[in-house]
Amino acid sequence: MFLLSILLLVVLLSGCADKDQSGTSGTAEGEAAQGDAAHKGEDVQGAVSGTGEEENPGASVVFEGKDMEGNVISSDIFAQSRLTMINVWATYCNPCLREMPELAQLPDEYDAADFQLIGIISDLMEGTDGNQMEEAEALIEQTGADYPHLLLNLSVYEALLTDVTAVPTTFFLDGEGNVLDTVVGAMDKESWKEKIDGLLEEL
Repeated sequence: MFLLSILLLVVLLSGCADKDQSGTSGTAEGEAAQGDAAHKGEDVQGAVSGTGEEENPGASVVFEGKDMEGNVISSDIFAQSRLTMINVWATYCNPCLREMPELAQLPDEYDAADFQLIGIISDLMEGTDGNQMEEAEALIEQTGADYPHLLLNLSVYEALLTDVTAVPTTFFLDGEGNVLDTVVGAMDKESWKEKIDGLLEEL
């Protein structure tokens, strides 16, 4: 069942949202052809799906997974900050990689008690080794994205990725694991800061 779900996920995420907020398209060489308008990367403001509370009211996110170093990370991590940003990306996704250097700067601009950032590599399964893992490690190093990155497993998939249809997709959660907002597509640093500051003010 899990393998079937993951195969479905791979099909759904065969393309990525290829326009950032400014509308500039960017497709990696050899990247799979995009399917529908969502995969073709509608303008980010039009692709914001709204709050997770509207989509799944009262349900907090619960998961347990491992990061690139094999450390166990669970949903208990949400209690460490008032706001957690989870960025779902893929190794083949050029818009994902393009925004990661600026994403990496965000945690330094906030107190850790207020904000933290976690990545989920949607095309890298837990337990993967060899070339795929080395490629992901190289991409993380090249982009300077030195925040924790979770590998995909059943728990992480069911908690966050069942409704993800394009990457990057970014979730914002409060300290109790409730989804506050979801953004499909890449944005620049200043746009992310505006989003983060607005959500922190509401908490």
